[in-house]
Amino acid sequence: MSKFIDRPRYTCALGGALATLRAIPRAIPIVHASAGCGHNLHNANNPGGGYVGGGYCGGLSLPSSNVVERDIVFGGEDRLREQITTSLEVMDGDVYLVLTGCMVEMIGDDLDAVVTEFLGAEKPVIAVHTPSFRGNSFTGYELVLSALAKKYVAKQAVKEPLSVNVLGIVPVQDVFWEGNLKELKRLLERLGLRVNTLFGEGEGLESIRKAGAASLNIVVSDIYGLETARVFEQVHDIPYITTGFPIGADETADFLRTVAQALSIDPSVTEAVIASEKSVYYGYLERLADIYNDIDLQRYAVVVADANYAPGAAKFLSDELGWLPELVVITDPVDENQKETLLKRFDGYESGLTPAVFFDTDASAVRKYLSKIWPANRNDRYYDSFSPAVILGSVFERELAAEFGYPLLTVSYPVTNRIVLNRAYAGFSGALSLTEDLLGLLVAGR
Repeated sequence: MSKFIDRPRYTCALGGALATLRAIPRAIPIVHASAGCGHNLHNANNPGGGYVGGGYCGGLSLPSSNVVERDIVFGGEDRLREQITTSLEVMDGDVYLVLTGCMVEMIGDDLDAVVTEFLGAEKPVIAVHTPSFRGNSFTGYELVLSALAKKYVAKQAVKEPLSVNVLGIVPVQDVFWEGNLKELKRLLERLGLRVNTLFGEGEGLESIRKAGAASLNIVVSDIYGLETARVFEQVHDIPYITTGFPIGADETADFLRTVAQALSIDPSVTEAVIASEKSVYYGYLERLADIYNDIDLQRYAVVVADANYAPGAAKFLSDELGWLPELVVITDPVDENQKETLLKRFDGYESGLTPAVFFDTDASAVRKYLSKIWPANRNDRYYDSFSPAVILGSVFERELAAEFGYPLLTVSYPVTNRIVLNRAYAGFSGALSLTEDLLGLLVAGR
């Protein structure tokens, strides 16, 4: 039986699709849904994504059919046809994706038939079925990219050697998506690769159009981006590999080695890049040794995050920052096979620590799990308290942090208490930023 989700940490599939298209300039979403869907989803994506804004054609400028009761009773296909026609006339874009909401899917509007009428349009119009009952915002990302892979990406019989696409980092849902993609692109380019992140700084529709020329897709996730990678494999004959979301020197070095091995890159080149990056990385961390030891900045930690951030952040805290991440709560709805895959990420820590890992979408459940792994003091003569501690989570953990007096660093959606531009937590540079943010919390009152 499905569990009731209070204060979800993601939007519906339509919200994820809109967030993905917000990251692609000149890709125009046309929402075929009830009045208010586009507006409400923008009001979730914008602040929850660190105030990401509306983009080229998003926010309150979204074209929408805004179907009303009459359309629900008699069908909304005529209204959709009218909306596509006017959007092509008014909205200056290069590709138009028609996205559906729940009501029009439930009444049976034939989206594909209506969109087929526009095959002769000057710019391509693509149908994407995105009702909420198909999934959450991660699903919307997969649906949009899969549709583009099938109907927009140019087929290339000859692949470009050492050309790769990066998948698995979901815009807005990963609040730091743009900075993360920039950092991973920088690292992969140091291996001599031509890197296409599909969106982000310097990328756009032209990058997506040329994605079929890649010789490898790199899915930087154990769960997300896999469906898109399979579509690329079927339609464009591009193989793929999966890696964890790398945070810190150890995980990023493993990430680079995995990619290099898949592309048969000379190991000596890879190790030279890793050594160079580590030299810079530890050069900065060395500066923290005095303050870290002088005032004892080691902390217990609770990590509450999605399936990408939780494993990478917990291992970084344990093996590189020297903290004790005793509790990890993964907040995405995942199946048993996905749970098994994710749990393997918490094995074999160099510190010897094994975090207690729970899967729960309920925002109020974290307190329950903390009590489970660390019983409360019941007037014991000697009691080892879970303190001092820090929480890595979303704004939904503010009440828990306030209750126990723990500092909170928001790293997972929704993040409404921070402005996020190009900050990253992935890779070597991202781990330095994460260290700055965490230790900065601890010395803020000095």
